[in-house]
Order: sequence, then structure tokens, then C-alpha cells
Amino acid sequence: MISAATKTGAATTASTPAVHVIDDDAAMRDALDSLFRSVGYEVHKYANTHEFLNSGRVNASGCLVLDVRLPGMNGLDFQQHLAESEWTMPIVFMTGHGDIPMSVRGMKAGAVDFLPKPFREQDMLDAVASALERDLLQRERRHQEQELQGRYETLSSREKEVMSEVARGQMNKQIAFSLGISEITVKIHRGNGMKKLGARSLTEFIKLAEGLKLENAG
Repeated sequence: MISAATKTGAATTASTPAVHVIDDDAAMRDALDSLFRSVGYEVHKYANTHEFLNSGRVNASGCLVLDVRLPGMNGLDFQQHLAESEWTMPIVFMTGHGDIPMSVRGMKAGAVDFLPKPFREQDMLDAVASALERDLLQRERRHQEQELQGRYETLSSREKEVMSEVARGQMNKQIAFSLGISEITVKIHRGNGMKKLGARSLTEFIKLAEGLKLENAG
């Protein structure tokens, strides 16, 4: 069970993310539910990974608190399954039978923390706070990438060609020769492309191009 420790508060908002607890031990699920709710988190409990997958919350905002030893698919294999399915909810592992190779595998695969049972409440709260922060940053990054991709799709085919050449470091004269158009036309397409992408300078465009992987396009 969870050892006694001082609890810290957590700010709640209308969009408070959830902590998803997967453990086949009902007493542990209830203890974690009480702990997380005491600091304002929304909590969902599951006895196994199958229940979680069928919950419809796999892509929801939040994090997983996942026991390593579970009936059926164990926690480490489930972590791998989530990664292969491109589900990115951060994971905090907990186990009563952990060892170094097991924790190394979990951390290398992207786990936020690996806590041996019994653990201090504060250690669990700190790990979950880190996991929720990672989830928020991941979602913000994906949102920015989607917005950028949306702007990129407003470019004409020729503008995309020109901007790909710019991303590879080609000069206007080289781009004109490569595409069989005039240098003036290249400048027009380049200006239009940068405006549509929201790049105010070549340096800013290069940063956006990295996100779009334009240097590898074509």
C-alpha cells in the first residue's frame, strides 16, 4: 500500500486532465483514486489493460499509472503496444516486483518514472505531475504541427516546390534553373510561400521547414 506522506495541492481547471490507473489490485486502485482526488485530479480506474482499451479514453488528455505485473498483457508489453499504435499518453510505472533491467526497459521506452511498491505518496504525486506536464506539452506541439501543416496545404504546387528548394539552401538563381522558371517568378512564389506559412524571415522559415521536413521533400 501507499506509505504516509505529506500531500500537496494541485490546481484544477475546467479541462483538468485525468489520471488513468491500471492495477489488478482493487485496494491499490482505491488508494490511488483517493490520493489523486485529494489533490483535485480526475481519476479513472481499470483492473486490466483490456478495460482501458475499451474505455474510449486512450487518446484522452492525461497520464497512465500502470502496474507492471498484470493478468494477460503485462505493463511493459502494454507500453510497447501503445507506442506501436502511436498512442502517446505518458506512463508512470509501479511494481512490487521490479528489478533494474525492467525499470531500464520502461524508462528507455519513454516512461516518466518507475516506482517500486510501497512508494511515498509524494513520489507518486511528483511523477504524475511530471507526466501530466509532458502530456500537455506533447498536445501543444501536435496542435502547432497540425496548424503549420494546415497553412502549408494552402500553398500552390509551385510554391511548395520553391519552398522545398529554399529549405535545402538553394539560392533563387539555382531554384529558377532547377524548376525551369525565371528568377523573378521564384521570388514571387517564395514571398507568397513565406507569407502563407507565417514566416517573417528566412531564419523563421527554416525553423518552420524543419517541422514540415521540407528539406527532405521532393
